[in-house]
Amino acid sequence: MNIMRLLNIFLLVALLPVTQLQASEELLVYSGRSDKFVKPVMEAFTLKTGIKVVLHAGSSTSLLNKLQLEGERSQADIYISNDAGNMQKGADLKLFSIIPNEIAQNIPSNYRSKQNDWLGLSARARVLVVNTNSPLVKDISSVFDLAEPELKGQIGLTHSGNESYIAGVTVYMQMKGKDATRKWLVGMKKNFNDGVFNKHSKIVKAVASGKKAVGLVNHYYVYRHLEKYPDAPIRILLPDQGEQGMGVAWNVAGAAITKHSKRLNAAEKLMAFMVSKEGQGLFASVNREYPTRVGVAAADDVPAVGSFKVANVPMTSLGRLRNETLDLIEAVGMP
Repeated sequence: MNIMRLLNIFLLVALLPVTQLQASEELLVYSGRSDKFVKPVMEAFTLKTGIKVVLHAGSSTSLLNKLQLEGERSQADIYISNDAGNMQKGADLKLFSIIPNEIAQNIPSNYRSKQNDWLGLSARARVLVVNTNSPLVKDISSVFDLAEPELKGQIGLTHSGNESYIAGVTVYMQMKGKDATRKWLVGMKKNFNDGVFNKHSKIVKAVASGKKAVGLVNHYYVYRHLEKYPDAPIRILLPDQGEQGMGVAWNVAGAAITKHSKRLNAAEKLMAFMVSKEGQGLFASVNREYPTRVGVAAADDVPAVGSFKVANVPMTSLGRLRNETLDLIEAVGMP
């Protein structure tokens, strides 16, 4: 066989679609979550099934846009988002496949779409982290207290493009109304100074160091900090409790099978594993988030499900009201 013919064969193989070369070998996952939160689950799945998983990480919103732009050309099999808003947005754009009922039924209906084209994998609460040495936090009981003038220069928040931030504002807008939420955002904007952070972990660190008195974060960041620094002068404050309280804002990370997956059987196996007791247990232990499957316990150090009040807002609303929330945030001019 001459060199030219060998070269032609090599080029033909190199140009074969990925689906022909790797259809039974690996899954491509567009992941809007940090690798450290997802990898342990994927590694356990590979060990169990022999199916390899390639993680393509990025922001949930960017990856959803990428999936939409790629259309039928997409090689992605699974989409994972760190919030329900993007999951429902993808469903509304018809970017996902219907998940078989025997898989979907493992997750309660309030943690998945009505069409079962996405499932919530783990839940989290929006809480306040407070510095136990600060006299400014003694009267705080609601997230809306962050707009009080007494806290000027003492609050920490993520930037307004953060998915958890957007989802939280959606919940507050649903529970308290648009006018009250706008007033709250305006008040917090006046209180900012240097209080905008690009990561929740930095907010917790700033509160622990005394640079800030209080911050609005996802619950698990408080416990991760305390695991490293058990003597840090911080504690979690579950806001808006009691008979008159609206409850904490709740959100879920979720997953879906992409509409144009070329490896549907393997993708369904991965979805089934992520909602299995084993998979859900891994999410709980690695992330300190709340498993969405009933009967799987959360980590021992987080408040037990049922021990605090949660705002009564369906997870699907976080997607359907997302644009309205973004318009409000932009109108106020939140950084």
